[in-house]
Amino acid sequence: MRRTPEGTVMTAEFQLEGQQFVALNGGPHFTFTEAISFIVHCEDQEELDYFWDKLSEGGDEKAQVCGWLKDKFGVSWQIVPGNLTEMICDLDPEKSERVMKALLQTKAKIDIETLRKAYE
Repeated sequence: MRRTPEGTVMTAEFQLEGQQFVALNGGPHFTFTEAISFIVHCEDQEELDYFWDKLSEGGDEKAQVCGWLKDKFGVSWQIVPGNLTEMICDLDPEKSERVMKALLQTKAKIDIETLRKAYE
C-alpha cells in the first residue's frame, strides 16, 4: 500500500488466482467506465454461462451487449470464448468478418456455437 503525505491510500496491490492487480485511488472524480474492463476467457458455453450469470446478477441490464456486462458495482466485464481473438484475427478476412458480424448482433451473452458456425 502506498499513501500520500496526508495519509490517503493511493495504491493497493493484490493477487487473485495468481494474477497480480494494482488498484489506484484517483479520488472521487474518477468513476468506473467501459475504458477499464476485466476479460474472462471461457473454455465452453457452460463456463461462459456460469460467469455471465454470476457477474451480471444485480448489474445494469442495459449495459449487456456483445459479451460485455456491468456488475452490481459498475465494473465492466467481457465474458468471451477463449478463442475469440483467434477467430476475429484470422488471416482469412471472410472468416473474421463473419465472426465479427455475428458478435455485433449479440444482444447480451455470447453463444459460442453461433460464433463457431460463423467462423466455419
